[in-house]
This record gives sequence, structure tokens and C-alpha cells, in this order.
Amino acid sequence: MKHVILVGNGMTSFKLCEKLRKLSGDIRITVYGEEIRPAYDRVHLSEYFAGKTADDLLMAPRGWYHEQGITLHTGELVTEIDRANKTIRTHHGITDHYDYLVLATGSGAFVPPLEGVALDGVFVYRTIEDLNQIIEYGRHSRTAAVLGGGLLGLEAAKALVDLNLEAHVVEFAPRLMPRQLDDAGAMILAHKLTEIGITVHTGKATKRIAGDDRITALEFADGTALPVDMLVISAGIRPRDEVAKACGLAVHGRGGILVDDYLRTSDEHIFAIGEAAVHNNMVYGLVAPGYDMADVVARQLTGDLSKTFTGFDMSTKLKLLGVDVGSFGDPFGETPGSIPIAFQDRCNGVYKRINISADRKHLLGGILVGDASQYNIFHQMVANKIPLPAQPESLIIGTPGKEDEGAGVKSLPDTAQICSCENITKGDLISQIRDHGARTIDELKKTTKACTGCGGCTPLVNDVLKMTLEGLGVVVKKTLCEHFAFTRQDLYDIIKIEGIRTYDALLDKHGVGDGCEICKPAVASLLASIWNEVIAEQATIQDTNDRFLANIQRGGTYSVVPRIAGGEITPKKLMAIGRIAEKYNLYTKITGGQRIDMFGAQVHELPLIWEELIQEGFESGHAYGKSLRTIKSCVGSTWCRYGVQDSVSFAVFIENRYKGLRAPHKFKGAVSGCIRECAEAQSKDFGIIATEKGWNLYVCGNGGARPQHAKLLVTDVDTDTCVRLIDRFLMYYIKTADPLTRTATWLNKMEGGLEHLRQVVVEDSLGIGETLEKEMAALMANYECEWKKVVETPALRAQYRHFINDEASDDTLSFVDLRGQKMPTDWNRK
Repeated sequence: MKHVILVGNGMTSFKLCEKLRKLSGDIRITVYGEEIRPAYDRVHLSEYFAGKTADDLLMAPRGWYHEQGITLHTGELVTEIDRANKTIRTHHGITDHYDYLVLATGSGAFVPPLEGVALDGVFVYRTIEDLNQIIEYGRHSRTAAVLGGGLLGLEAAKALVDLNLEAHVVEFAPRLMPRQLDDAGAMILAHKLTEIGITVHTGKATKRIAGDDRITALEFADGTALPVDMLVISAGIRPRDEVAKACGLAVHGRGGILVDDYLRTSDEHIFAIGEAAVHNNMVYGLVAPGYDMADVVARQLTGDLSKTFTGFDMSTKLKLLGVDVGSFGDPFGETPGSIPIAFQDRCNGVYKRINISADRKHLLGGILVGDASQYNIFHQMVANKIPLPAQPESLIIGTPGKEDEGAGVKSLPDTAQICSCENITKGDLISQIRDHGARTIDELKKTTKACTGCGGCTPLVNDVLKMTLEGLGVVVKKTLCEHFAFTRQDLYDIIKIEGIRTYDALLDKHGVGDGCEICKPAVASLLASIWNEVIAEQATIQDTNDRFLANIQRGGTYSVVPRIAGGEITPKKLMAIGRIAEKYNLYTKITGGQRIDMFGAQVHELPLIWEELIQEGFESGHAYGKSLRTIKSCVGSTWCRYGVQDSVSFAVFIENRYKGLRAPHKFKGAVSGCIRECAEAQSKDFGIIATEKGWNLYVCGNGGARPQHAKLLVTDVDTDTCVRLIDRFLMYYIKTADPLTRTATWLNKMEGGLEHLRQVVVEDSLGIGETLEKEMAALMANYECEWKKVVETPALRAQYRHFINDEASDDTLSFVDLRGQKMPTDWNRK
């Protein structure tokens, strides 16, 4: 059996393992990886700072290699290759024989030879271990800089922002991302980064890194200096070719292992792929060409010589700190006769440039900053030479009353490559849908691997899916459930127009059957969103948390969470919480949303506890509802020397304004008093950040398992305008989002994305702005504290009992001590 050894265990190496196993089960595969963990996703490495774990980033768990019959050695650096005897040797002394060897050693960070690079506080940005060191050092730092303003440098800058550090980017070139953007595009990007608190320094030649034991400043050739506590070097990459050099393989003068079109090195039994390889004087630093190289080598090793590597389109689309950036084809118009057409909107931070051929027939390339929604179709137009419309400028500025000619997925040939990471064509996708029954994006992911690499092809894949299903006459139903043949939006309109007030009335008139666990809580939420009446009065609701106006916890007890608007609380109320929590023996904890949770209440105790809380002036915190949770705030200009606006007062006002507002999902907000962003407003469903002139409003962000930065909607608006826009935004979300859809997901699915949302909310393009404001005013006018209603209504209060025929407590509940407080006994350890 042929034995193939892979040296290196990154994304490209993993892809080669996948492709080899798909093509043949008769090859013995052994992988040696220098890092201690299996291959992980470096494309999304920055998400590690936003909450993803190392396991979340794994391409596959360690067990996958065993299931595939692949021997994996981690923490093993291959230090020697004996080409004559076809053996390798690791730094731990392991010796292994190969028939074919594949070098997928990747690249390392290029560290310029500056004085001071060995000081404490100087890092590179390459591996999870690097990130762990940055996180640890960042806990004791305030100001940090990134050396390098390219793709990796701006990713590193995002990491510094996620660590709540004052961030600077230092770039030697006169503009950011010099390989992808022109001067105008880079200027727009720099302005957008400045708005979110990153200071950009371009045209700066770093002379030395100053400090004794640890870094204290960057000193520049122009005589200026930048005081910093920490530096992340991201000045480019260098192919890892040490082991290739040592065994006599041919390497490029600037580094990298020379390969031919079959990815063979100067030794016919050794291949090189990924960032370690140099093909036609080019090192490819993106994942897609690495995957294509893996496919070529997998075919070689299984006897298929039909495919060669002929180079790769380096077009790229990414989101940098919430800013869309795209660069495709010939971005700088270097093709002879190329004609540039550019559109620039400095107010909204949008720049679009396309370069067309001299005969005005074809798109050659371009640059997109601030709005890259057209990237996929533009990329396809370049790759497939799709004819331009009669007025090419309409592609970026639009033609009133007309659709963009030739700019749809229907115009693409079946050979068009939709997913470059996995080399999936439009025809491949259509085949899976038409011939193999794929009906969802998830099914296409499983069968074709499309959308599983960088993810940039997802919108286009979705377009192909919808187009093909429509062609097949397949109707994709979006009904709420089997009991209602309507979408959530349909039911919203029906309830509103017909004045329906109860679930039973809606079911009797517009539904069938008795309802289910899907439609009952969804309709209850709709009724509350439309009329803002106490949800506990809806007898058919099935959601436990809404039924008892409290979150059920481990062991069967409930939490009590009074509202503490903006995190502001008087000493008297603070003492009241302490007294009540002590009386009912409740576990207390300050939450991330700046309020106090009390855990361990039995269901019959809830009205008693809330009766006392209401007497002390508290209201329901709605921690149990699909509604406003909290408005987080910093201390703002009231106390902080950096504050430029009174963020606490605004946060308290906003929280009291929207308290009790029901929506398709829970939503959160925050108000920061300056661009230092201590309230983390850009991780919220809506976030407000103070400026010298007023407020910047961000929308549709969220933390949690799938964190997403909020997007800038407007800048420097006054308080009244900011509130009016939030009214519109929230009401539009309530009216149009699917059930259990957070604002971030809602925006991701929205046709037209942020630009459409801005047109509706800010520019009132649909003419519904005043209606949305009036509907919000009506909801706020109808608000009443749900727990006050329960406490004062005997019929509602009587529902709070453990047993339907007895008012006794539940004596089966058990607790143990935890740092001086109670916690439920862990039944898993009994």
C-alpha cells in the first residue's frame, strides 16, 4: 500500500486528507503537525477573541482522523528529510518511511529586523498560542499597536478592539491594504476605522521598538514616537521552507519551495502545497488556492493527471471590524486600455470602483469598500466575461426604475465557479438540487462543501438554490407551523387589522387543530408585540418562562430579575435586594447586563418575592421574555474623564422607554460615553456611542455563541433623532423578522442588507417612518409591569403553585453550599 506523509497540519493539509480519502481508501496517510492540536480554521482566527474556543475552530476533531484511517502526530516538528532513503525524522526522534511526501508547512510571520523585537509585549499574530499570549498580556495593557496595515494587520487590530484596548495601526505604505485598495478606497476604510476608535498611521517607517525590559513606544524615522504598552507585528508572511532547504530541494530566492504545475518539487516524490509553495514566482496566501493545490496533488497521488495548477484569482471579500471590503479581478485598472468608473459616498463610508475594458463590453475588476453586497456577482462577471449593460455605470450607481441588466445569477453559465474554496460550480449546485433533492443551504453544504470555507459564497449559493427551486416549481413554505398556513408576518397583519386579542380567537378564525408548542408561544409573542398586554393573561401559552414570568433554572427553581435601568441603582434599593434575597435564601449574582439576578426561588414564592420588590419600587426585568433585556452603560461624562456625553442618563431613558417591548427574540442595547466603548455597544442589537457632536447609532450586533459586530447606521445625530430612529428600527424588526430571529440574523437575511435597512429607517424610503413611530408610542403608552399585575390579581397569583391540588412547597428540591451561597445539587454527580 502506498504511504503518503504530510508534513504540516493546517487547513490545506486537512483538505488534502479529505480529498485523498474521497478518491481512495487504499493509501496509507500519516500527518505530522508541529502544533499541539489538529488542524484549525485560521481564516476565522479573530473570532477566538470574540468567544469561540479552540475546539470551535477545529476543522475536525481528533477522532475524525482515526475514523478515516489517518495517523495523526501532533506536537511533532519534522526536522530532517532523507531523500535518498525516503524517510523523515522529527525533533522527538520519530523516523518514518514514505513513498510520497507532501510539504504543507505553511508560513510564519515576517518579523522585520528592528531593534527591540525581543522585548516583552511584542507579539506576532499567527497561531492560537500567539492569541493566548496576546490575550493574557492585553489584560494588563491599555494601548496597543499593530505593525502592518494589510489584511492580517487589520484582523489583528480587530483583536485589539475585542480586548478593549486603545488600538493603533501603523503602515509603512501611504495607504491601508496597499495590495487590495487604491487611495480613495483606503481613505474611506481608514475613516471607517477611525469612527470605531482605531487610530491609523500611514506612511510611517518604524525605526525601533523602545523600552528596557518591555515595550514602551514605537519610534519612527521622521522623529516622532507612539507610546504603546503592546505591539502585534503583522508585516507579512514568510514561507516555511527550512526543512526543504536542508534536504536540498530547490527554493525561491525570496523564500518558498519551487513547484511545477503538478505541485511537484525538484524531487518527483515530494510535493509542496499552500503558503510554503512558490508557483510561477507567486506565493498564495489565501485558503482557496491552497484547497485547489490540495485537489491537484490528491489527483496526482491517485493516478489522475488530468488537472494542473495554473494559478489562482486572488480576488477577496472580507469584513474588517464591521466594514465590508472587496477586491476582485484587476482592482487597479492595470490592464491596457482599462477605463475606471468610481462612486464615492463619504457620508455613509461607501466607495465603489469598477474597471471596464476599452470597448466597454466587459468588467475587468474593481474595489468595494463599505458595501460589498455586489462582490459575488461582480466577481462572476469578471471570471465568466459576462457582457456589461449598455450603461456600465449603472452597476454601481443604479438606474432608476430598472433592474441591473446581466447582473443576476441567471446570467451565469453552469461552469461558473460559485465556491472558490471547494471549486464548486453553478452546475454542481443545480445538479444537487435538481437530481439529488437538496432543498436547503445546509443540505448543499453537506453534499458539496460549498459555504464551508471562507463563507463568502453563501449569498450566491442561496441565489442559485432559490432560482433552481423556482424553476422546478417547488414552493418553499414559510408557514408558522401545521396549524397556521401563514408566515409570522402574515399573522402579524391579521392580528393587527382584525383586532384579535387572544390565541383561541386567532386559531378559531384562521387556524386548524388545537395548536402546538411552536405556534402557541409565537402567537403569544405576537399578541404582546402588537398590543403590549400582560402575557401571563394568555391562558394557552406553553412557554414555561412566560407562563411564570421567570426563567426556570437547574433543579426546577426560578430566577428573579428586577429591572435596574442602565445599571444605575440607589443604595436603598441595593439594600432592599440584599434583604429580600437573604429572607428567601436566594443565590445572588451581578450579571453581564449590569443588574442583579436572584436564583433558587420556588414557584409559590415568586409572587411573595415580587410583592416585596414592587413595594421597594422595582419592576419586572423581563429576563424571561423575548423582549428588551438590558441597556448597558458606562459612567459617561458624569464621572469618567474621557466621557463626552451623559451615557447613564441616556441609557436609563432608553431602557425605561422600551421596557416590556415584545419582539421576535430578546434584544439588548448599550450606551457608551465615548469611543473607548466600555459599554460594548457594538455587540448589541442596538448600540449608541457618544461623539463630540452627538451620537453614533449601531444596529444588528450580538454576542453569544455567534458574535457579530453591530453596523453603523448613522453618525453624529442629536438625542431626539437617535431615539426616533431606534423607534423605527425596533418596530420594523418586530413587524418583519421571523420567529426567534435575533436582529443580526434578521439583517443577514434581509434583501439589500444594511443599505435597505438604512433607506427604510433613516431615509424613510417606504414612507412608513411616522407609522412606525406612532405604533411604538402606542405600545409604550400601554405598558404595565407584568409582575405588578400578577401580584394584584388573585386569579393570576393563584397559578403559582407546585401542585394543582395543594399549596405546599416542593420538598424534593435539594441544595449544597457554594462559596457561602446555595446552589442546586448536581444530579449528574449523585
